[in-house]
Amino acid sequence: MKVLATLILALSLPGSHFAASLQGALTPKAKPQRANKGGQWYMAENGHAVYCRGPVMIMTQPDGGLQRVATFCQGEKTIVPLKD
Repeated sequence: MKVLATLILALSLPGSHFAASLQGALTPKAKPQRANKGGQWYMAENGHAVYCRGPVMIMTQPDGGLQRVATFCQGEKTIVPLKD
């Protein structure tokens, strides 16, 4: 019993390197997570899914019609026409 009490006391002392390694092994490792930018998936007019971080806007077309578009999308285009 004295050996067990001595071992526990030795592990709890701040200068013990063995206690520090045990304490590090017991704490869960945090996984690096990507920052959530608040984006959303949309269905583009061409049938592909696009991930955009900007607001959905309604823009006028050259023929006078209105078109819903998503803004600040990943990839080459910053404005993507949406499928209604």
